[in-house]
Amino acid sequence: MNFFLKKNLIKMNYLTIILLSFVLIYLIILIITYVFQRNLLYSPSENNYSGDKISVLVEKVIIKTQDKIELLSWFHNKNLKKHKTILFLHGNAGSLENRIHKINHFNNINVNFLLLSWRGFSSNKGKPTETGLYEDARSAVRWLESIGVKEKDIIIYGESLGAGVAIEIGQNKKFAGIILESPFTSMIAAGKNKYPYLPVRFLLKDKYESDQKIKNIEIPILVMHGKVDNIVPFYMGKKIYELANEPKYFYFSDYDNHMMEYNNNLLKVLKKFIYSLN
Repeated sequence: MNFFLKKNLIKMNYLTIILLSFVLIYLIILIITYVFQRNLLYSPSENNYSGDKISVLVEKVIIKTQDKIELLSWFHNKNLKKHKTILFLHGNAGSLENRIHKINHFNNINVNFLLLSWRGFSSNKGKPTETGLYEDARSAVRWLESIGVKEKDIIIYGESLGAGVAIEIGQNKKFAGIILESPFTSMIAAGKNKYPYLPVRFLLKDKYESDQKIKNIEIPILVMHGKVDNIVPFYMGKKIYELANEPKYFYFSDYDNHMMEYNNNLLKVLKKFIYSLN
């Protein structure tokens, strides 16, 4: 009797040790994820799109933020009085050079543009955070206004993570319009999609809750998303479109992944939307 009791106790001890080990490992994963989460979210050194030669004339300018960070940006002035100006807010990875394949096409559209690089990106000082990126984007708007571009002549273009920033700064404003490429509903939802085994809502510092803010956008909006996006699921872009106020337009491509191809179909939609804002 005592022998079987001891055997069962030993088994229970083993099971308890195994269970506690799993709990400990999980807690360590949670702590590491919490501490280093911004290294996962922001990837300034990633270089997926390189080697493109720039064919549009740009001027390197410095945007100064209210917290005294200087942001290298590229400015193309085609004609500030005649044409709208795009404020291009790029995604969570790469440098200004990684957007050359996109901005080259703006040369064939009657539009000016300011391609902003975030704090911590493109050799800029500072570390990217949600509030920091909001300040960067608002500083870019102030810079455009300082050179004579009115709010009603600015088109906000948000690419991926930049879409979350675009929605934030577009709330209750009278910009000419807003373009969202591969937008997500919230970083909480995106995190849950990628890490379903983690309590993302409680861990996440930078939430970018676009689905809660999109109703505050009262200007024309174009949502573009690829249906085979393997980073931000297509249903998120579709949901953002459904939540958006009129007037709203969409370009949903059957074959595009996360970084959408600037082909004739996309450019036709993009150009039509931009010109409709004049």
